[in-house]
Amino acid sequence: MPQPQRPRTVDVDISDGVATIRLNRPDRRNAVVPELVDDLLAALDAVDAADPTPGAVVLAGRGRAFCAGHDLKEPLPEGDSRARLERLQAVTRRIRNLRQPVLAAVHGYAIGAGAEFAIGCDLLLAARDAVFRFPEVGLGLSVTGAASRLLPALLGPLKAKELVLLGGDLDAPAAARLGMVSTVVEEAELLPTALRHASEIARNPVAAALAKRALDAGTDGTVDAALELEVSHAMITEASGEAALPAASNHDKGGHQP
Repeated sequence: MPQPQRPRTVDVDISDGVATIRLNRPDRRNAVVPELVDDLLAALDAVDAADPTPGAVVLAGRGRAFCAGHDLKEPLPEGDSRARLERLQAVTRRIRNLRQPVLAAVHGYAIGAGAEFAIGCDLLLAARDAVFRFPEVGLGLSVTGAASRLLPALLGPLKAKELVLLGGDLDAPAAARLGMVSTVVEEAELLPTALRHASEIARNPVAAALAKRALDAGTDGTVDAALELEVSHAMITEASGEAALPAASNHDKGGHQP
């Protein structure tokens, strides 16, 4: 008897030269679980393989938030920690390596891994209610999504260290003033604005793809090195005794973490 298919945690729609990818765990504020990582990578692969090829991609979240970090209700899967961490990092690598520019459309919370997904995109649009947070250090953990390279490049070293070491909130207007967010709009206008920008980019897909590649080559030459260092640090922090991670028996504990 065939096994029932699990619900999709990521939706993909391709229309008029633009691919829209939406995280789809609204009841958990799109918190990250292994299935969501797998589905997001599959969605990015589907965009890359689509015929005709989209010229731009919008990454958004359904429900009340973009992505509230790792899901504390779910214990970490048993097995190879490095493989699990590198699988999560593959999202950043895939977004950066995708030929099409990727626009993040962030509303509500973008916490931990969710914030890392957002800053890994080529443009970051935010609703006025968006809040970014990197709480890893406060949980005894380490950043893993190239935040150690991308945040200083976007905000400067001092502000990046403040956000990571203290784990405070950064709202959308402040993020725009600091240069992390490109556009701030009301929530009702967020997705229409992102789709409009994506459509403009998609009109000249070859030029846009080459511009993305050239700009990334000029600014992100050390992203791969940052990802490798981060995964080593993440493995150390998980084994340090400081990490606020759920044990396999803690299914009843709710909440989110980076």
